[in-house]
Amino acid sequence: MSAATKAVTRMPTDTADRRDIDATLQGDSDAYARLVARYQPRVAAHMWRFTRDRLTYDELVHDVFVEAYLNLQSYRAAAPLEHWLMKIATRVGYRHWKQRARRRDRNEMPLTEYDAAAADTSASQQTAEQHEAAEEVHRVLNLLPPRDRLVLTLVYLEGCTIDQAAELAGWSRTMTKVQAHRARGKLKKLLEDR
Repeated sequence: MSAATKAVTRMPTDTADRRDIDATLQGDSDAYARLVARYQPRVAAHMWRFTRDRLTYDELVHDVFVEAYLNLQSYRAAAPLEHWLMKIATRVGYRHWKQRARRRDRNEMPLTEYDAAAADTSASQQTAEQHEAAEEVHRVLNLLPPRDRLVLTLVYLEGCTIDQAAELAGWSRTMTKVQAHRARGKLKKLLEDR
């Protein structure tokens, strides 16, 4: 690929983002606070797919921005900052599911999961039926292994294409398609058994 082609296909980072990233790397904490404020609603909405426990949800959102801060020097602006943050958010959520599955395998559950009350941030906007349906979908998906849950969440709940889901998960396109097919089969069996 020629340098001219690379320049055309490379997506520039927003000027305000670039300014705030540079300032953050120079030690300006206010600049990072502006980045967090700018992207927190989108990251938070994405993280709600990974848990319905309010405390865990807050921790996951926090973890995304901590991980982003710690890796900010590696951001190369090959894609918009939001895309880079969403990749981090997806990895943080997936890691949470895997850790939770390991605890479940060892029959350990944190107290927050026993006390979990679904405190949907947009509950006031949803009808009771919509809220109940969303909770049921979350409960059924919770029965799947983390890998299956991730691909179904990205493709069907987040509305990602196979290519977008592969990019966010860090998988190949073929692996993502195969994983989605297998996960749909497992979900179908779960629903039939219920």
